[in-house]
Amino acid sequence: MASTTISLSLPSFSSSSSTHSCTQTKPSIFSHHQLTRKNLPSSLFTSTTFLYNRTATRTQQISTSFKVKCSAAASSSATLPSALLFDCDGVLVDTEKDGHRISFNDTFKEKELGVTWDVDLYGELLKIGGGKERMTAYFNKTGWPERAPKSEEERKEFIASLHKRKTELFMALIENRLLPLRPGVAKLIDQALGKGVKVAVCSTSNEKAVSAVVSCLLGPERAEKIKIFAGDVVPRKKPDPAIYTLAANTLGVDPSSCVVVEDSAIGLAAAKAAEMTCIVTKSGYTADEDFLNADAVFDCIGDPPEERFDLAFCGSVLQKQYVS
Repeated sequence: MASTTISLSLPSFSSSSSTHSCTQTKPSIFSHHQLTRKNLPSSLFTSTTFLYNRTATRTQQISTSFKVKCSAAASSSATLPSALLFDCDGVLVDTEKDGHRISFNDTFKEKELGVTWDVDLYGELLKIGGGKERMTAYFNKTGWPERAPKSEEERKEFIASLHKRKTELFMALIENRLLPLRPGVAKLIDQALGKGVKVAVCSTSNEKAVSAVVSCLLGPERAEKIKIFAGDVVPRKKPDPAIYTLAANTLGVDPSSCVVVEDSAIGLAAAKAAEMTCIVTKSGYTADEDFLNADAVFDCIGDPPEERFDLAFCGSVLQKQYVS
């Protein structure tokens, strides 16, 4: 059966990837109040970045003359987080455009469904947490393929089988190391583990796929120290806070002492609903999303000499020392 492209009338999203570079955008800090120069330590006024005034009716970009300095010296008195919780896709690895999307399309082609998700369409579908949920919502809107069963229960099994095959194809990409870690990820995890901070990955993706990312790209020594919460471990996926609440309960830490690293608006919403501090590292698909409620926003974590933030900065944000 010939394959044809089915697309929705959806707005375009940027597909540029930040996998190999930290130079997409300048870092930004958000707070729950207007930030001013007098609220910040003098050691932070070193170069140019952008602040956002959340008290305005519309978010206004304000050019200022300071940059967050990530060294421990800038925040030596910071209390470290009890746990550092990472999303997987878009945070550990910029997997969506050239990983998950390709694996979905290869699955659709194998099954002769006549469906292709282009870059912009997949960016819109990412607003739905979970691959099975994503396919179901798409088919409900555009019509189910002729090869799909008719009953609701059989369709659930059909979607599950598609997702299983998609996960196998995605894992092959990871195992062959065709998708690299984002800059600074290994550094920040090593800092956390070295200081006794608990580390976990909290993702809507399939648990096997997340485990493959952690074990293959971070290595077995790190992997055995990282707890994974993924897939259907909770009944409701992001933006519901269930996965972050489960992580805090399982790790035995207070949500208010956790710092989450996310890349998407739905991940940010989940972290905030769980009453956690959240730092956003934008990814290829999420650069234009609304991160107004984030505690800090960067283009990536970054490795020296392009480091954006470190564990000490996570602690300082947790203390809210940048909030007036």
